[in-house]
Amino acid sequence: MRRFLALLLVTAATTLGLTTTAAAATPGFSVSYTTIPGDGGTPLKGFLVRPTGRGPGPFPVLVMPSSWSVPDIEYVGAAAKLATASGYEVVSYTSRGFWDSAGTIEVAGPQDVADLSRVVDWALASTPADPARVGAAGISYGAGISLLAAAADKRIRAVVAMSAWADLAKSLYPNQTVSALAVEGLIDAGKLTGRPGPVLRQAEKDYRAGDFDAVLPIAPVRSAASKIDAVNANGAAIMIGNAWEDSIFPPSQVLDFYQRLTGPKRIMLAPGDHGTNDGPGAVGLPNDIWSAAGRWFDHYLGGAANGVDREQPVQLRPANGGAWHGYPSLSAGRQDSIGLGQAKIIAGVDTIAGSGIPLLSGALQGYLNLPTGVATPLVNRLNAGVWSGSTYSAGVTVQGTPQVHATVTTSAADTSLFAYLYDVNALGVGSLITHKPYTIRGAKPGSTTTLDFGLEPVQWNVPAGHHLTLVVDTVDPRYRSESTLGSTVTISGSLAIPLA
Repeated sequence: MRRFLALLLVTAATTLGLTTTAAAATPGFSVSYTTIPGDGGTPLKGFLVRPTGRGPGPFPVLVMPSSWSVPDIEYVGAAAKLATASGYEVVSYTSRGFWDSAGTIEVAGPQDVADLSRVVDWALASTPADPARVGAAGISYGAGISLLAAAADKRIRAVVAMSAWADLAKSLYPNQTVSALAVEGLIDAGKLTGRPGPVLRQAEKDYRAGDFDAVLPIAPVRSAASKIDAVNANGAAIMIGNAWEDSIFPPSQVLDFYQRLTGPKRIMLAPGDHGTNDGPGAVGLPNDIWSAAGRWFDHYLGGAANGVDREQPVQLRPANGGAWHGYPSLSAGRQDSIGLGQAKIIAGVDTIAGSGIPLLSGALQGYLNLPTGVATPLVNRLNAGVWSGSTYSAGVTVQGTPQVHATVTTSAADTSLFAYLYDVNALGVGSLITHKPYTIRGAKPGSTTTLDFGLEPVQWNVPAGHHLTLVVDTVDPRYRSESTLGSTVTISGSLAIPLA
């Protein structure tokens, strides 16, 4: 069955204009299914995609660990294009513990990182791969492992990380708020397609017991952000591609990581959700992110003078549609603000404001430009604070990280707050621009807490005649809310809005 699926991808790649081994003198590719010894000899299954019609080599080599719950066939289409167009040896393998690879799921632990290095060893020994031109790439789980490998293996000279995480805790526990639907989805998918190891089983046990703090110690070793010094010392050229609305690994945490990189770097942010911007490219379909990845590797591994190193490093497409534009940074040129006059609300009751449905809402935003909406006049002011800015006489672009500065008084020890920023038209219909949760824990009832936190970064074009509205409530189905039904929350402060 796996060989049949690989054949389908190869056929699709050929249809898209590539060649196979039928004409030996013409650049093409070959595909073979193989077993690779991973860390400790654990058998990892994968596909080796090789360039043909290019002589004996040596060739640059790319190693691609699979995404969470996805098998090794994931990248065969993209690998065929890379092998044909630029002569890469490509290994697309199933991460340990999933599908046809042996071992147990280690949640991007040290064994997973060591596996990538063992796959590099195997590729160098089994193919005419050039040890001075080694790269790693992946989507989601494969992206996180590739970034971690950039800290651990000095042979890796270039990385492309798509739908990536760099900080696992900030991704799944933003501002002390459990991203419950993301966690549930990852756990369930792992059980369905793999064999959870002791770390994942214990993490699930602690999570279901309501003790997410007990899960957090596993995060640093699995987060490239905690290994930034090693990443920078090794000097790999790193490109990151993520979606504005990513509901598993939101963009703020990879943007923070990107800003700390000192070597060659690029970040691309576009509308969509987890995997929607890069998944189609993995199977060989035309794709902006994968096209940029090819140019990135061609320059930093192949030595091509394609100008990618001279382009602006921050490449953005507005979350509500538009073309790519380059910038030296995400920094805003100016600021607007909304005053948050004091509002007292009753906690523990949901409102019609919300962050949307994970994966679905972001996909609709990315593919069809259909945002998560709300009729702002219908948001219940008993259970939410609602504040609006002035109507813009000319269009503006929100670009960067809106920042909440607030004093909050709660009658309960634990309270979750969910802040949503909307682009609102003249009829009061709002389109969700960005959002962020924040959970206050262990507060003395009746005491005041000062909050200063960013929403998720974004680029969004606000038309003339619209205004911005901030809504804060205390329940969101995407997250685990700690709010106590019937408790009260008093909020005041300001929202700083970065404008391009």
